[in-house]
Amino acid sequence: MPESNPVVGLSWQPKLPIPSSSGTSNGGSAAKSQTEASSSTLWKPNSELVDGLFVPPNEPKKLNKLLRKQIKDTAGNNWFDMPAQSITPELQKDLKLLKLRGAIDPKRHYKKGDSNLKSLPKYFQVGTVIESPLEFYSNRLTKKERKATLADELLYDQDLAAYRKRKVREIEEQNRPAGNDKWKIKGQNSRKRANERRNH
Repeated sequence: MPESNPVVGLSWQPKLPIPSSSGTSNGGSAAKSQTEASSSTLWKPNSELVDGLFVPPNEPKKLNKLLRKQIKDTAGNNWFDMPAQSITPELQKDLKLLKLRGAIDPKRHYKKGDSNLKSLPKYFQVGTVIESPLEFYSNRLTKKERKATLADELLYDQDLAAYRKRKVREIEEQNRPAGNDKWKIKGQNSRKRANERRNH
């Protein structure tokens, strides 16, 4: 007697009604064509609700809406049917960095575009830059410098880190509140000297 292997996980099969083969040949072919038509289209009658599973609605308006949702979302024929990407947190960071690329490098200027971080593009593609063999020593990222995302590469760039620190220091000095620090007399006898100045 062959031993049955234990099934790992859950297995489920819907209880579908099996069309009866009894009857005339014409009636059997008609029933067969009817079941094929019902399985090929999205619309199914209420009687085919199996084990409480979801069955698409009978109303044509709702059915068309459901069919429209199932069509693959692309940029169109002019863009070679570029599909809409699912945005992950890593991709979102990279897209925001590309929007703010004008503030990253002080020596490179870009045309002013849409810097609104809430409106990220829907259709885009991510590629890998492959350097030419002629740039092996001059303009190539080493294995240490090559990171998984654009954000990681920018964080590990030493020149950019120094530039960022300098700019932060400048902004802090500019936004420092103006007080009367420079008029205060500092030292052990500051109160005594202040009194002397008031009296004279």
